[in-house]
Amino acid sequence: MPTADIRRRDLLRGASALTALSYSRVLGANDKIQLGVIGCGERGREDMKNFMQNPVVDVTAVCDIYGEQIDKARQKATNARNFSDHRKLLEMKEVDAVLIATPDHWHAAIAIDALNSGRDVYVEKPLTLKIEEGPPIVKAARVNERICQVGMQQRSGVHYLRAKHEYFDTGRLGKITLARTWWHGNSYHLRRAPESLRQKPSNLDWARYLGPLKWRDYDPQQYWNFRAYLDFGGGQVTDLFTHWIDVVHMFMGQEIPKSAVAAGGVYQYKDGRTAPDTINVLLEYPAEFTATFEATLAPGIRGEAVEMCGTEGRLYIDRGHYEWHPKGSKPEDAVIVKAERHDPSIDQLSLDHVNNFLDCVKSRKLPNADVLIGHRSAQASHLGNIAYVEKRRIDFDVQREEILPF
Repeated sequence: MPTADIRRRDLLRGASALTALSYSRVLGANDKIQLGVIGCGERGREDMKNFMQNPVVDVTAVCDIYGEQIDKARQKATNARNFSDHRKLLEMKEVDAVLIATPDHWHAAIAIDALNSGRDVYVEKPLTLKIEEGPPIVKAARVNERICQVGMQQRSGVHYLRAKHEYFDTGRLGKITLARTWWHGNSYHLRRAPESLRQKPSNLDWARYLGPLKWRDYDPQQYWNFRAYLDFGGGQVTDLFTHWIDVVHMFMGQEIPKSAVAAGGVYQYKDGRTAPDTINVLLEYPAEFTATFEATLAPGIRGEAVEMCGTEGRLYIDRGHYEWHPKGSKPEDAVIVKAERHDPSIDQLSLDHVNNFLDCVKSRKLPNADVLIGHRSAQASHLGNIAYVEKRRIDFDVQREEILPF
């Protein structure tokens, strides 16, 4: 590479990234990956367990704003150092990669800090809280030449990949005009804070938890059930639809919708939540198909899946299996393929996704749910939420990836 190009590349990295280069190291095939865990709640600890299934991983550090969560994480990661500020964790030269499993409003800042510090990053979905946060994270990953995997584990699911190969790469569905998705009865969005959190614990840093958000007094529900509040997360749309619209993107090879409409509201659970308990989203794509999402928390209906509808048949898929229904066939003629489950106690999708990330940390190949993929799927979900909040149709410039003026 010419000297001038090297200089240009180094300048693009920026001062913070240049400082960070001293932290990144080239890992050999037999080297351990030293992991820092940022966000030690239930999902963070579950992710950490999946990382620790791989003998190549040592959990070197854990970080959370609540001491009790750190204590629970250290029951498994007994030798890890603990922190309440992610920036202090990133000062550890021993850390090669970080897992980010904080509430959504912290994803962008922590991911960019970690990428600029020279660390590879596995970040839970959705990648972002706001639509404008995605491009800076993608840039930080590319400029610093870091691996960044987003926790959309269907991208690593064997039966999802098999369905893509057999039915979408071959065109067996014909012209696909509709992708239906739904996720009903997700009780995680109805969580009630335990009695131990009614008063703020002395080892819970509420100000640090709020971070970039405007101040409000301590509220146990806004900590414990953050997904129900649009300041902290995007409700069912970014938590659930992001998974399913990513499957649609993977199958269709289309990642950017051109319009979005939505309707819904807080119809049942008048508990102070700001995210709707019932929501319908409709996206339109340039390749002449629509993708829909419907979800309700109201009791009496449960289930989640994606259904791709084409002129030659339809394919239904969820995390347990897929079904192929050719045009004109009877229900009993469906081709059904179940997902492989070697151990029912293991979340095989998430484990395969974590292992893909770890492989890429060594090989430096792009992971299955690369940061750009994660940005595009979060972006599609954000358009649905923006349409809901603004009560209007959102038109989107597919080339510039910008919301068009109203």
